[in-house]
Amino acid sequence: MRYIILGTAGHIDHGKSALVKALTGIDPDRLKEEKERGITIDLGFADLHYPDGLTVGIVDVPGHERLIKNMLAGAGGIDLVLLVIAADEGIMPQSREHLNICNLLKIKSGLIAITKADLVEKDWLDLVADDVRTFVKGTFLEGASIVPVSSKTMLNIDLLKDKIREVALQVEPKQTKGLFRLPIDRVFTLKGFGTVVTGTAISGSISVDEDAEILPSNIKSKVRGLHSHGKSIQTAYAGQRVAINLQGVDKDALKRGDAVVVPERLTPTRKIDATVELLSDAPILKSKSLVHFHLGTSETTARVIIFGKNELKAGETSYCQFRLHEPVIAMSGDRYIIRRFSPVDTIGGGEVLDPLSYRRTYKEGLDDLLTFETGTPSEKIAVKVKRSGIHGIKISLIEGWIKAEIPSIRESIKDLKGKGILMQFEDLLIHKSAFESFRETIKKIMDDFHKKNPLKPGMLKEELRARLAIEPRLFGNLIPSVKDITIEKELVRLAAFKVALSQGDETGKTKILELLEKGGFQPPLKEELLQSLKMDQKHFADIMKLMSKEGSIVRINDSMYIASSVYSMMIGKLREFYGKKPEMTVAEFRDVLSTTRKYALPLLEYLDSNKITMRIGDIRKLLLK
Repeated sequence: MRYIILGTAGHIDHGKSALVKALTGIDPDRLKEEKERGITIDLGFADLHYPDGLTVGIVDVPGHERLIKNMLAGAGGIDLVLLVIAADEGIMPQSREHLNICNLLKIKSGLIAITKADLVEKDWLDLVADDVRTFVKGTFLEGASIVPVSSKTMLNIDLLKDKIREVALQVEPKQTKGLFRLPIDRVFTLKGFGTVVTGTAISGSISVDEDAEILPSNIKSKVRGLHSHGKSIQTAYAGQRVAINLQGVDKDALKRGDAVVVPERLTPTRKIDATVELLSDAPILKSKSLVHFHLGTSETTARVIIFGKNELKAGETSYCQFRLHEPVIAMSGDRYIIRRFSPVDTIGGGEVLDPLSYRRTYKEGLDDLLTFETGTPSEKIAVKVKRSGIHGIKISLIEGWIKAEIPSIRESIKDLKGKGILMQFEDLLIHKSAFESFRETIKKIMDDFHKKNPLKPGMLKEELRARLAIEPRLFGNLIPSVKDITIEKELVRLAAFKVALSQGDETGKTKILELLEKGGFQPPLKEELLQSLKMDQKHFADIMKLMSKEGSIVRINDSMYIASSVYSMMIGKLREFYGKKPEMTVAEFRDVLSTTRKYALPLLEYLDSNKITMRIGDIRKLLLK
């Protein structure tokens, strides 16, 4: 099976809907008002089936100038255009605007039907055909088949069907291995089924019972049923007109412009970097102007920031950023249309380059935009990951960022990792340049720390993480890969760093040890030591921590330390005492050490907390073997 979407285009009352009905037997005008007034107001849909399995889904668009926004909602997913021009009126304003829109959307295939051929003479018909050839010169329809038809007499209707088939078979199919995306163009309810949405599947596939997400409304759901081209189906593919029965979703929660997508891949955005191209007859577009922004089936207003220029003239192109009033769903490579804010008419369009822009000024990363416009998928992915910095970007979000098939994206990532350009930590991709910058930042932080704290063995990992402003999980993944640093439990230091003591520090250490050894079981407290040494408080604290780490002294509590030799003596006395008696009171402990209660109590608390002794009521038992 092969599925192609054809869209009609043309001025009001040129017979687009009548031609669709003649081709398919289906009246695309479904609204009561459309039938009463004889004009198409909203999108209509029909199917054209061929014996070889080709199915052409037809989107019939309104031709009235006031209904261009409805036309645009249907134009985004079409593969080929059937431009309809009435023989009795010829080329009209919406003929031009519709053709301009199709050109801006970069639709590549199409053909032309001159309708109402039964109302004019052959000579007149030939003149109209010549006008049409001139009109489409320089566009994608230059050289396209021109078929005079009559929906009333059925003149050349079969010939037009054959021509449609010829063009459709040459159209490049949509990406069935990409992420599933269906921009919603209709929302309604069916009795016994609930909420149903319809649209053109522009990429990927989805099956019954699969999870789905509706964005930017941020609604989680499941596919309850699928319908396409008049049949119930199990799986829907890109290129099909699809109706999706959504589970557990209220009709009023959805709207045209939402999109049904694969969960946890795409991100709604309000800031888009893009190319912008003005039509040859467009008015001047000033930077920071408000415009109507059309993408897929969505429409919102946006302020356009033109990079490097104050204004854009007719026919000119530039890079720009759109700051949207409402969020939309977009991928790099999507096409969009802009219309003047007032009076409302089509003035240009372009390609989405970065739907998740990090840019703050136009000077920031213009080279990146050139890569997004002209680079290979691998080059685009590398730049996008680079722009995400050390925080990285999830692989799943890359899959939802660039319009490409998933196997191709994954192959590009594999190749970039193999070349050392990208690094992967769990599900995150980080560019090598961001990691190198991260490594150099750590080295600088640690070097500064060691210079200011020459006696400290290292910085706490949590302090370093806070300085870098990185979330714990990512920091935990990154830090072991950083060369030139050593991690010891909760401390980080430069691998080449060693605590370097000055002669004064060595003298201070010797003095502290002498005072503590001399004090025995009644050692001078920390404040007393500090006063004796007349040392800077921070420097003194660093020396005490260093001596504790080295094992020359033992920290009992914040204010009390004893020499290691005194500690060994205390353990020996305890063993000797407990060798004669199984229990010990505080008074007995005090007497064993020939000290006072002031010192005995903190020493006992230290022994208890280190599971050397165990307190039971007012007595202690020895746990040390």
